[in-house]
Amino acid sequence: MSASPDAARRQRSITLIGVGVNVLLILVKLAAGWFGRSQALLADAVHSISDLMTDGVTLLGIHLGKKEPDERHPFGHGRLETLAAAVVGTALIATAVLIGVDAGTRIYSHTACRPTALALLGAGISIAVKEVLFRYTVFVGKQTGSRLIVVNAWHHRSDALSSVAVFLGVIGTLINPEWHVLDAYSALLVSFFIVKVGLDVIRDSLREFTDTAPGPEVIAHIRDCILKTDGILNMHDLRVRTAGGRYQMETHIEVNEQLTVAEGHRISKDVEACLLEEVPDIDRVTIHVDPGRPDEGV
Repeated sequence: MSASPDAARRQRSITLIGVGVNVLLILVKLAAGWFGRSQALLADAVHSISDLMTDGVTLLGIHLGKKEPDERHPFGHGRLETLAAAVVGTALIATAVLIGVDAGTRIYSHTACRPTALALLGAGISIAVKEVLFRYTVFVGKQTGSRLIVVNAWHHRSDALSSVAVFLGVIGTLINPEWHVLDAYSALLVSFFIVKVGLDVIRDSLREFTDTAPGPEVIAHIRDCILKTDGILNMHDLRVRTAGGRYQMETHIEVNEQLTVAEGHRISKDVEACLLEEVPDIDRVTIHVDPGRPDEGV
């Protein structure tokens, strides 16, 4: 089953808010960087342009990933959302590499830069706005169970962190013009952090593409929910995979062989109801009912 219409609406809304914020910040950074004579802030504006591009990828992922199952995609379109998350993760790494190369070049060439307080103001605005946007986007992503939204939030934070590097560099230069490479060293450090976030995102996406099972705590939670249901004698062949940040699972349950088909079916529905109610992020449940003997239970 897909995320609720309200969840999809909230995901689109927060992404569109991000689009609007990024457009405004690009204009602010370009103006403050140009008139404030800060090459670092102008480069940071380019980073915000990459944010704008990933917002577009996120919107596409939300639209495609929430489509209902069809004949060609009987398990739904959640993997399209996973693919979009991988694209955003790759964009994070590419952005970090560009920041790192630019910072390394400035360190090597000892490029001197004499920014003004206007550049400091532009970087400060970017930090404050992007950190608020990051926190709110993460909140919406977790509330709606969308890893893609959470991943996109980290792209907002990467923009805030690069602005922190600019902010520190401008302060250092204003205090002592001889410290003009401070912003380059800060940017280089931030680029390594962003690469790590991007690699984590891609790693998790690959786990979904290869049907890697979730952690043992999730499996234990599912088993406990099934075995505590009235009428269950045992269970086996539990399989769980992730698609679009949500779990798709199937398992075999054993019920008293003397029960009617209707009674066995009712028990399977009780199990499904328990799973959907108590296990977060369950998307699809397939249950096979097998006959069992009461004296051969768990």
